Amino acid sequence: MDDRGGSFVAVRRISQGLDRGNACHSTSGSTAWLGRGLSCVCAQRRESDARPSFDLTSAQEECLLRLQSRIDIPYDSSIPEHQDALRALWSVAFPEEELRGLISEQWKDMGWQGKDPSTDFRGGGFISLENLLFFARNFPKSFQDLLRKQEGDRSVWEYPFAVAGVNITFMLIQMLDLEAVKPRTLVGATFLKFIAENESAFDLLYCITFKMMDQQWLSMRASYMDFNTVMKSTRRQLEKELLLDDIMRLEDIPSYKLLTR
Repeated sequence: MDDRGGSFVAVRRISQGLDRGNACHSTSGSTAWLGRGLSCVCAQRRESDARPSFDLTSAQEECLLRLQSRIDIPYDSSIPEHQDALRALWSVAFPEEELRGLISEQWKDMGWQGKDPSTDFRGGGFISLENLLFFARNFPKSFQDLLRKQEGDRSVWEYPFAVAGVNITFMLIQMLDLEAVKPRTLVGATFLKFIAENESAFDLLYCITFKMMDQQWLSMRASYMDFNTVMKSTRRQLEKELLLDDIMRLEDIPSYKLLTR
């Protein structure tokens, strides 16, 4: 497959259920395809590559464990809390329109692949729904702009908003190495400094990344089949900004300024 992506139907999470101590084996030389034509950009490496390990403070370790607990929760359409969260997402996305059911053709208007969004959550779990809700509630202007594609010279074939959001959750989990016992990359270790100060740091970084991805999309004049290329570019830019010398909190990242409430 080339950088322009392809047509993929399977939705899976490659590290689901694996021992965290062996998490490095879950992503070696592989990628996870989420959605038809949309791929999650996953780091690839050889087994011989040396990977450093960064020590954590007790506060960072506790925050990481809580975040990992969130990551481990799959979306389950039989759980009332998950149903309520999905209804809440619809309400903040389309407050003027009543949802006819958790399985409805209406969901396609948000950028889900079909009438049952639960099938798309398999790639990112319940946390990907939490991320979307956090975005909608904390940065409603930016959320609506992206949902309705209201900014910039848009492509005829746009990325589907909701499925793109699930991809972003998955990409961040991999980029930050969040399923390992300890971070094994500098960018992962840097992120844990932020989460020790702000337990919503992952959700906030998600919002920044989503807006950054859309800016990359517009600047590259991308179309649907360019999504993989855009995600790779977004990941590179995000890593670069996280590692800037004067970043003391996530709000200091240059792309944070793209967000509007």
